[in-house]
Formats: sequence, structure tokens, C-alpha cells
Amino acid sequence: MTKIYTRTGDRGETGLWGGSRVGKDDPRVQAYGAVDEAMSAIGAAIAALPRAASFGALRRALAEAQKELFAVGALLATPPGREKLLGRFASGPSAESVLRLEREIDAWTAELKPLRTFILPGGSVPGALLHSARTVCRRAEREVIAFSRKKPVPPGVVTYLNRLSDHLFVAARWTNRKLKVGETPWAGLT
Repeated sequence: MTKIYTRTGDRGETGLWGGSRVGKDDPRVQAYGAVDEAMSAIGAAIAALPRAASFGALRRALAEAQKELFAVGALLATPPGREKLLGRFASGPSAESVLRLEREIDAWTAELKPLRTFILPGGSVPGALLHSARTVCRRAEREVIAFSRKKPVPPGVVTYLNRLSDHLFVAARWTNRKLKVGETPWAGLT
């Protein structure tokens, strides 16, 4: 039996792909940790989606995003000189991945009423979880940008995370519409 615990991180360090060790508070670890959180938040949203066929395309789109985020996390966890371990993912998400997200955003947006004001995150449980995943994705984007100021990050990573957060926002709105749960407009401070 393989044990999940190794005790190698008990002193505040973690291993990167390829064997080198860094502190758990290293900007690289912060970046791929936030990407991992985004992937998990999307998983929670997927779990909450109805099993109805009308949500099948959304479920597949979100599952694809999880796979891409896993590759992004692996890329961020790989120290310079070890990129060959990643094969075709060594240069980050493909331009096609970003275009796919944009096509899905456009298709869902076509079914929505245009926004005339800011909305408060929420609505249905899966809609609220998608909004939550969006905010985690935005944090991952910020962490990756902070890390990129210290070490090079393929440019497609930031673009992908930026587009994915937009994707999750529109997915939340689309989900709430499909579930017939209204959005709460932000009315300003009262």
C-alpha cells in the first residue's frame, strides 16, 4: 500500500517536479497551489450541477478546464531546465484552449440578457459555486503574475487563467438562467 503522507514536508518544504525542494511559501508554490484550488472549486461546481442532459456540455467544458488547469499546475511546479518532463504542455495552454473558452463564453452569452449593472455572486447552488470558482481562478491569476515577476512563465498561462475566470462568470449566469434562479443586481451602497 502506498501511503499518502511522506513526512518530507514536515519542515515547511515541498518537492518540485524533478526533485528539487522549496519552501511551501515560495511564490512558485503559491502560484500552483492557487491553480490547484481553482481546479478543486470547479470540481465542487461540477458535483453540484444537475445531471440533466441540458447541463452535459457545461459539465464537459468544466471537466476540460480542470484537465488544462492540472497541466498549468504541473508546468508551474516544474523548475527551469526540467520542462521536457511536460512534453507538449511545456509551453503552457494552447491558443486553441483559449479560443475554445471564448467560443463557449460567446455561446452562453447569446442565451443571456445583457448585463446593465453589476450582479452579486450567488443564485442557485451550482451558480454560486461557479462564481466562487471564478474568484479562486482570479486569485490564481494574481499569484501566477506575482510569480512571473520572479521567474518566467509561458505567456499563455496568464491569458488562459484570465479567460477561464470570464468563462466561469458566464457559466454561473447561464446556470442560474437554466435553473430559473434570478440574479441579484448590485444596487450600490444604501
